[in-house]
Amino acid sequence: MGLIALMEVIMEIIDGRALAQNVRENLKAEVEELKKDGIIPKFAVILIGNDKASLTYVKSKNKACKELGIEYEEILLGEETTMEELLDIIDELNGRKDISGILLQSPIPPHLDINEAFRRINPSKDVDGFNPYNVGKLCLNQDTFVSCTPYGIMKIFEAYDIPLDGKNAVVIGRSNIVGKPMSLSLLNRNATVTICHSKTKNLKELTREADIVIAAIGKKHFVTEDMIKERSSCNRCRNK
Repeated sequence: MGLIALMEVIMEIIDGRALAQNVRENLKAEVEELKKDGIIPKFAVILIGNDKASLTYVKSKNKACKELGIEYEEILLGEETTMEELLDIIDELNGRKDISGILLQSPIPPHLDINEAFRRINPSKDVDGFNPYNVGKLCLNQDTFVSCTPYGIMKIFEAYDIPLDGKNAVVIGRSNIVGKPMSLSLLNRNATVTICHSKTKNLKELTREADIVIAAIGKKHFVTEDMIKERSSCNRCRNK
């Protein structure tokens, strides 16, 4: 989850890793309860190609599943995989009763249509929240899957009782993976949200007026001290 710097009277550093570990412990207990009821959670990840960052993310997902007691299945596909082959695999996973959740690791090779692939994943198994059905439910403030980085940030706000009602929040980045769902998540919690991006003018002026700043552009140290007003919260996301 990274680190959040909360500048209230003094700056407090919140360790996201410690919070994540606490979440894992709670999830492990939930998984054990499910197994007592005969429900065996199983997570399927589709990885296409040899992107180094993706390989690292998939490895961490495998490790997390083992730690939680969730069964894990990894489908590794070559760069030459066709769209038809990918959709056939998604259809197979959709139809398997033993698969609880499906994740298509991005990025995928440019000749493949990732949006078509996301549309094909059963919304009830779309743990990343990228199927348009789940995106629509997020827009309507209905219970649904939400992409992991925005969801993690919201959990941090909840864990540390950081108030969002009426707060002026600036989200830097408008990607479908982080920026947009992050903005919707904040809006659903009654924050006033401004979305900034590469075409935004006077970015510093906007961030200096914000109570909360979330940088979701994948660049370290993009947000500098002079961009943040006193008594505000700043969250730096590592994902794009």
